[in-house]
Amino acid sequence: MNKREIGTKKEQQAIEFLKEKGIRIVCCNFRTRFGEIDIIGKDKETLVFFEVKYRKDLSKGNPLEAVTYQKQKKICKVADFYRMSHGIHDFISVRFDVVAILGNEITWIRDAFPYAY
Repeated sequence: MNKREIGTKKEQQAIEFLKEKGIRIVCCNFRTRFGEIDIIGKDKETLVFFEVKYRKDLSKGNPLEAVTYQKQKKICKVADFYRMSHGIHDFISVRFDVVAILGNEITWIRDAFPYAY
């Protein structure tokens, strides 16, 4: 499998995991010229933007370490565009989560980072 196929498979694994945890999936792979958000979901009344990171082992670092401040800024910019284009007001609760997959182990970090300017 190439990297894109592996990424798609792992994102699907993350979606199934999140559904089992009660997340309602709204959108997958939302793309703009600013970047992409892997998964958008609802956790009760909170709109959640999920970044999925996968590593087969630690040889290239922990997947959580791959969500750098620059990546966070990009995710926030895309989230702003999503909210604007879908008429989602500022008073709607928003959260940024990370789903890290290391081998077959999934770690879900809720509220992984604040809104990055």
